[in-house]
Amino acid sequence: MSEIFNEANMQWALGEYIPDGETLLAGIHAISKEINIMGVFGKCSRTESKLVPDENGGIVAVNKKKYSTYDIYIGITHTSLVIAECEKGGYYYQFDDEPDVSGMEIQEVTSDIFFADIGMCFPLTDIQNCEMKKGWMGSVKCIITMKNGSYFKLLFPKLGGLGGGMPHHTEYREAIIARLGGLNT
Repeated sequence: MSEIFNEANMQWALGEYIPDGETLLAGIHAISKEINIMGVFGKCSRTESKLVPDENGGIVAVNKKKYSTYDIYIGITHTSLVIAECEKGGYYYQFDDEPDVSGMEIQEVTSDIFFADIGMCFPLTDIQNCEMKKGWMGSVKCIITMKNGSYFKLLFPKLGGLGGGMPHHTEYREAIIARLGGLNT
């Protein structure tokens, strides 16, 4: 558990999902209460663990959910919101191989996409709404809703754990709150 509250581990975990050419501006340990990620992918086929490019493939809608409390890292770059699990866990996946895609953005699959990697990085411009409320003992409750209907119910703790492994937690937490809060103006 103490490895979770380590800034180097957080930077490594978030770094796996940061788009090329971008750098992490702020990242913290947070608690996920509920996640519901949706995506529509085209020109692909589905295997047991991933989507693979297939010129003759169809469209696959993926819904990735988790309704439990677990530890995550959340970070921001200049243009992206990045999320990574602190410890690998399971999600509930639903697939639709013949979705109604009217009005939906379809992401063309050009390389293998593991289901576990879906929904770990979003453009900040895809955030439709971010609602923040004060929580217990200085925490901040945050509900992020994306334009495609995906959402995250998160808790940003006041402190970054014991032992001093996350010395920039307060500074980074305030930067993330300010950036996400500024999206609603």
